Amino acid sequence: MDGKQVLKLAKDKKAVCVDVRFCDFFGSWQHFTVPMTEMSEDVFSEGFGFDGSSIRGWQAINASDMLVVPDPTTAVMDPFTQHPTLVLVGNIIDPITKEEYSRDPRNIAMKAEAYLKSTGIGDTAYFGPEPEFFVFDDVRYDCNEHSAYYLLDSNEAIWNSGRDEEPNLGYKIRHKEGYVPCPPSDAQQDIRQEMVLTMEQVGIQIERQHHEVATAGQAEIDMRFDSLVKMGDKLNWYKYIVKNVARRHGMTATFMPKPIFGDNGSGMHCHQSIWKSSKPLFAGKGYAGMSDMAMHYIAGILKHATAIAAFTNPTNNSYRRLVPGFEAPVNLAYSSRNRSASVRIPMYSESPKAKRIEVRFPDPSANGYLAFSAMLMAGLDGIQNKLDPGDPLDKNIYSLTPEELAHVPSMPGSLEEALGALQDDHEFLLKGDVFTKDVIDTWIEYKMENEISAQRLRPHPYEFFLYYDC
Repeated sequence: MDGKQVLKLAKDKKAVCVDVRFCDFFGSWQHFTVPMTEMSEDVFSEGFGFDGSSIRGWQAINASDMLVVPDPTTAVMDPFTQHPTLVLVGNIIDPITKEEYSRDPRNIAMKAEAYLKSTGIGDTAYFGPEPEFFVFDDVRYDCNEHSAYYLLDSNEAIWNSGRDEEPNLGYKIRHKEGYVPCPPSDAQQDIRQEMVLTMEQVGIQIERQHHEVATAGQAEIDMRFDSLVKMGDKLNWYKYIVKNVARRHGMTATFMPKPIFGDNGSGMHCHQSIWKSSKPLFAGKGYAGMSDMAMHYIAGILKHATAIAAFTNPTNNSYRRLVPGFEAPVNLAYSSRNRSASVRIPMYSESPKAKRIEVRFPDPSANGYLAFSAMLMAGLDGIQNKLDPGDPLDKNIYSLTPEELAHVPSMPGSLEEALGALQDDHEFLLKGDVFTKDVIDTWIEYKMENEISAQRLRPHPYEFFLYYDC
């Protein structure tokens, strides 16, 4: 679709305005809206100006002017707005140099795709993320100089089994027993299906939806795989739709990895593969029906996992989920079928087209453009250097003895540890100018100042339980 076709689409759909969207450094969609009278074919080359200094991690105030240039191939009607609104996703451009902005996550993803092609290894990297999320009925939180708390509630949560609901019908999901029960225990079937239908309305192909393991409305909706940049776009639509459908029902959705103590957190397992000339390259005659290339890719992921965790698990809360000894993929090993390994080879089909790897440690707080790009660059480094992933670990990792686990490396235990790993290991990300040194440095500096140091200064409520009477 080009600019002329976009304008025709807008006219056919009776759009009264265009919503221009772009992704900030840390994964949140931003937008502004312009009336149709301001739209012409020129905007697809000249763009719209905005204040880049007001976006987290972007420009200084003395260099604030930026351009967002809409990508005509992203045109779709918004499914929520009262007035017919056409949505266009844009790329960020420097108004002086006319160059793509190095800190624009979508630009980084586009460069990752271009780098893959330049290597000759393949021409398409496919990603199929499985973002999990919670839909709550109520959320309250505050943190100030003299108090801090959060309070979550869900009508289906087990902690409400004794609440006077006039009447309480008793269908509450017990901790860790929420995986695919039927209604009435699953109280959110219709809401999730509405999310699915809305996703299909904007062009996202869905494979399935279901309740997830935790109590209190944990859910998963699986998208069919797509190429890296397109999947980055779709992940933003996914989050937008989940949150807005929940709000339409007077509920609230979160992609926070670990909102509930004592139950499963939300991950974002990422299926991925490389193709060339429409042929899959991960199928072969090796372990689990995989090719040598696929095994080298796995080795690259495992080698650089602690560094790419800064992008795949980018919040302090991410490491409330990645805790050793629980059902979290903290151990850096690979296996077929074994879901306790951090890299799994799905065995649902013997078709070469179905051969892929599943990286299980990412979570949905990640910026998809950056997380997918970082994993691709790690995998490509493994292919280019013919790295060996070692032997598979087909045992249940959670049943291994401490002596056996001592030989299995693990994920970082905190965001600070992940950022330290990224500081020490990022040369593979700089290849092809995909990630720049400025991007790496800005990411680390922002996370340290605004998340790690900020949280370190504040007493935790549990500390009062432990230490108030000391």
